[in-house]
Amino acid sequence: MFQLKENQTNIKRELIAGMTTFFTMVYIVAVNPGILSKAGIPFDQVFTATIIAAVVGTLWMALFANYPIAIAPGMGLNVYFTFTVVGGGGGGISYQTAFSAVFVAGILFVILSLTSLRKQLIQAIPDNLKYGITAGIGLFIAFIGLRQSGIITADPENLVKLGNLSSPVVILTLVGLMISVILMVLQINGALFIGMLATTLIALITGQLHFPKMLMDIPALPEGMLITNPFAAFGDVFSHHLYAVVFSFLLVTIFDTTGTMIGVAEQAGLMKNGQLPKVRRALLADSAATTIGSMFGTSPTTAYIESSSGVAAGGRTGLTSLTVAALFIVALFFGPLVQAISSLPSITSPVLIIVGCLMMNSVSRIRWNELDEAFPAFLVILSMPLTSSISTGISLGFISYPLVKLAKGKWREVHVLVLIFAILFFIQLFFLEG
Repeated sequence: MFQLKENQTNIKRELIAGMTTFFTMVYIVAVNPGILSKAGIPFDQVFTATIIAAVVGTLWMALFANYPIAIAPGMGLNVYFTFTVVGGGGGGISYQTAFSAVFVAGILFVILSLTSLRKQLIQAIPDNLKYGITAGIGLFIAFIGLRQSGIITADPENLVKLGNLSSPVVILTLVGLMISVILMVLQINGALFIGMLATTLIALITGQLHFPKMLMDIPALPEGMLITNPFAAFGDVFSHHLYAVVFSFLLVTIFDTTGTMIGVAEQAGLMKNGQLPKVRRALLADSAATTIGSMFGTSPTTAYIESSSGVAAGGRTGLTSLTVAALFIVALFFGPLVQAISSLPSITSPVLIIVGCLMMNSVSRIRWNELDEAFPAFLVILSMPLTSSISTGISLGFISYPLVKLAKGKWREVHVLVLIFAILFFIQLFFLEG
């Protein structure tokens, strides 16, 4: 079924690769519920939904695409969902309505995965805008990590300022950050997870964390399925004018997933003539996970770059992914333990800061010496953390791109899809916001 001989691997190697991938990405089990619960969603709901989405996507990848790539809720869009779309539980729309936007984005992703529109969309978007979007999300994530840990705090005059570095929470965050960074510099597999464990141990010793009496429990969905009527979900999007939110979820997910899949496949030697075989099946793993995950209560999923650690350990087939999915199912029963860990910002904030740093890598690929390419990307990077909105950053990037190209006399370089999106974003930003 997994064609082990054809891929020059064996069961033992695949199982080890699966365990390697799982332990490099299992931090999401604590970080994602910790972030989304700030939107008012019950922790148990998000925890269970996170694992359901991861299992659905990763199992699909294993059984239908036969790739050693794991799927789980992605970093960045979970922060955007909580602090911008929902407004941290006060000021935005309800999280139930926000999940309607995720659901619609998932359905659109399914449609794009089954057609050639996905390829056309990716090719239409200028590379420098793509790089700017990735970098902007990275800054946004890191900013949230710094803010929720207290390293930076609000300031009435300058918006933000340095926090109290003598605070126990800040000290523990900085210690955890250094541990994780050192482990990553040393290229230790599972560095983020090990860093979280080390920080947890320090928190226990210093009395900042106390484990519950029961470390394991039967998984639960306190609110059941949050989306049961697809038509109502589409109605929510139209009635609340969530078009930019849906497009942001969709666009970022497509870029992240496609880029990660290609990168991991190249590392594993699975590319054929520069193309990824069974790409539609692979993309359906992510789109299906996003759709189903939203129905239970989690933000969009993506292919995890941490899958490359499993590939480095020898993983070449879906048996690696099947192992990851099985371990996620085991993790499903450790809800009380995960909730205790995620309740302390010092444990989860270093992950946000480091992931943000890694996403900034795309900045080096922007053509900074060409202002008509650099300025729209710069607007995206600048506006995302300052407005706490991924959709606003994307909107400003798409609106400014055709304008500067027109001024430069390069209007022919603007794809018609980019122009259409620019007009739609302009209408959304200036006439439908609020």
